[in-house]
Order: sequence, then structure tokens, then C-alpha cells
Amino acid sequence: MRWKTAALLLLVLCASALAAPKVETIGPCTDAAVADAVKKALAPQGYRVTLDDGSTVDLWPPAQIQSSAKTREDATYPLAPSLFFGVIHFAKNARDARGNAISPGTYNLRYELQPNDGNHLGTSPTPDFLLLVPAAADTNPAQSYSFDQLIHLSEQVTSKKHPAVFNLVPADAKQFPLVVTDSGDHTILFYRVKTQSGELPLALVVKGTTEE
Repeated sequence: MRWKTAALLLLVLCASALAAPKVETIGPCTDAAVADAVKKALAPQGYRVTLDDGSTVDLWPPAQIQSSAKTREDATYPLAPSLFFGVIHFAKNARDARGNAISPGTYNLRYELQPNDGNHLGTSPTPDFLLLVPAAADTNPAQSYSFDQLIHLSEQVTSKKHPAVFNLVPADAKQFPLVVTDSGDHTILFYRVKTQSGELPLALVVKGTTEE
């Protein structure tokens, strides 16, 4: 009897460990680490992604963004570099697209394009990334940064000479919000952000690394 109980418990634990990721809507961001000006710039609802290991990632998109002409032909999205892109919270230790360790906590998100040079050739499917920035260091969502300034801010998250980056990939989902795990073991959140002319579909890799 004890053996059967232990076996059943093991099956339950294995099923929990391999549970498919899911997404649900959550209320407004109330984190004390986030500046009031930033909270006011966020949508009233966010998304909670529960990953296959049971940990959660909360994302609050901006209430509205300003879409623009692509600044590079190879860009996936019509967005301006350093654009404020919301707030993200990791409940447990995480890894960015390059495998850098991300401590639990809340961070601001900024859009940026990967440098178009030989050092980054073939390192990701798209050049579009959201960079993590310490919430305490980025209190004005209207602030724009130069490339070097933004990289320096994001390096405070990794404590390395590389920013904390999460890849934006083509948003080819049929419904939103949606979370899926692709064949490369990337967990992708599909969601929409309001713009001055409608809604922009997005796809953010919240777990998984890119090719090196």
C-alpha cells in the first residue's frame, strides 16, 4: 500500500513538474519598487505566466506606445530604440536570452535592437529585444536613452559586460494572450499593446536562450 501511495505521489509530482505553461490576466502593478510615474504609464491589467516548473513571470505592458517607422530594415517591429515597454517581475531566479542569471525582483523594460555587427551575427532569430533595467534607476517612462546609456543601465542587472535581454520574435499567434513552448524549448508570451493607431501584436520569449 505504501509503495502504491509513493508511486502515485511520484506521478503527481512528475506531472506537476512537466505541466504546460499558462497565462492569466492580473490586476495593476502595485510593487513599491516601481516609481509612481511608471505605474501611471502601465496598462491597468497585466499578465501572469506560470512556467512549466511552477514559477511565475508577471508582465505589465504600457498603457499605450508610440509606434514608428522601423529604424532598421531587419527589425521585426516598428518601434523606436529605448522605448519604455512596461514592467516585469520574476518570482524566482531566471535566465535571460544569453543565459545570464536574473535575480528575483521587478524590472522596467526598454526596447532595443541588437547591434548589426559581426559580433552578433546569427545569435538570435530577430534583432529585437527588451532590455531589463533596474526599476529604481528608471523612474521616468518618457525618458529616452542612447544605446550606450541603456546598455550601461541594463548591465546593472547582470553585473556583467552584457545587458539583460529577452528576445521579441514574430507574433504569429491566432489568439491573444497566449503562451506556448516551441520546439526549441522557448516559452513565448503572445500579447497585444495599444498604439496611437490600434493594437500591436507582440511575442516575447520569457524563458529560453538563443543560439550562440
